[in-house]
Amino acid sequence: MTLPHNQDATSDAILIVDDQHDFARGLSRLLTREFPKTPCFTATSGEEALSILATQRIALMFTDLRMPGLSGLDLLQQALTADPNLTVVMLTGYGSIESAVEALKAGAYDFLTKPVEPDDLFRATAKGLERARLLGENSRLRSLMAQSELSASLIGESATMKRLKDSIAAVAVSDYTVLITGESGTGKEMVARAIRSMSSRSAGPFLQVNCPAIPDQLLESELFGHVKGAFTGADRSHKGLFVSANGGTLLLDEIGDIPMNIQTKLLRVLQEQEVRPVGSSQSVRVDVRILASTNKDLEQKMKDGLFREDLFYRLNVLSVYVPPLDKRTEDIPLLAHHFLTQACRELRLMPKEIAPEVLAYLASRPWPGNVRELQNFMRRLAVFSQGDVIDLPLVRLSESRPAEEEQSAGLPPYKDAKARVMDEFTRNYVTELLKKTSGNISEAARLSGLERVSLQKILKRLDIHAASFRSS
Repeated sequence: MTLPHNQDATSDAILIVDDQHDFARGLSRLLTREFPKTPCFTATSGEEALSILATQRIALMFTDLRMPGLSGLDLLQQALTADPNLTVVMLTGYGSIESAVEALKAGAYDFLTKPVEPDDLFRATAKGLERARLLGENSRLRSLMAQSELSASLIGESATMKRLKDSIAAVAVSDYTVLITGESGTGKEMVARAIRSMSSRSAGPFLQVNCPAIPDQLLESELFGHVKGAFTGADRSHKGLFVSANGGTLLLDEIGDIPMNIQTKLLRVLQEQEVRPVGSSQSVRVDVRILASTNKDLEQKMKDGLFREDLFYRLNVLSVYVPPLDKRTEDIPLLAHHFLTQACRELRLMPKEIAPEVLAYLASRPWPGNVRELQNFMRRLAVFSQGDVIDLPLVRLSESRPAEEEQSAGLPPYKDAKARVMDEFTRNYVTELLKKTSGNISEAARLSGLERVSLQKILKRLDIHAASFRSS
């Protein structure tokens, strides 16, 4: 391996791969004179080239098609798997044009025939570097757009949320399997979508399956497909999600709930990168990035013999933990505003404000259902509210619905529901007032700012007797 002097490791560079050392060195000297600001590496084998690609940022690679050991075509496939934006030009003899065309179909950008003419070399290099620059700029813009979408979809500015967003950005750039963990309602699906949108597979398909929602006997067919006649009712072939997601991303939601027999077959797919449809003797190669999510403790399930250890480590190459809402309470006001605005837009209502005391209350209230519970609660407030401001009585109303109302599809009339909440508030208020004044109605009226007659009417309506609060 020959490295240029004073190489900047962060610079885009050229890599020339050819088992004839003198030929590779000759091309390197030509390119160094013509493109003095672009570093140039040489390698004499495909294995050596992969080592350079793993440690240096290569923009353009020239590789011989026929080499001992790892061939140029194999090198092309492995290099593009590691970096889909790499620009590759194949070098071939006149007798291997068909192989060069095969390389173009496999992802090579161009090919040159040996002996290489300097003008052809310079022209291919200029075009290849320009292509690499444009791809890099597109990736940068796509990353910026994804970051913007990430901020819009994952609401929160707390330190916990910033760490989560950093984790998402870190795992998105690779093609490894990611295990997303967290309590129910924390937003694991949104995290999965964010990872996909920031990855090189953002333009590919994104499919997801809720594993426990599909009966065990159908899950295998749903994932891996089946051929016609494989079982009763299989009147036509079905591709399955792995094949349908080829070139893209597949989210296996609630992976901890899949049965053991499916776990075994899923492990094989992850190991072999191929699926065998139910009823078929032939396997199908697939290129799918797997994201898996769960709210279960998979390590405990392994101890209990309910989850395969080898599958766990296949899935847990990279991991992202989505924190519960009680670990980022400072984000609750921001989330509440966002969900209320969203609900008003969905209901075609004018925007509403949230009273400060409501925000304080929401931040102090437990949310066992996490972000999903908060979102549903803000939707409920938007439905109940008839004014421009969400106030505390309305919040109490939304929390105090009888159990039978919670279980029914209908809601009580707004006027009746509000009256019930206000009566409850008034009863509690005057009870505390009479306790404080030992049943003295005149003193109670003075402290509350009510007219004596008005207070007496309230006591009569609620059947509260001041005498019961007087000391003997």
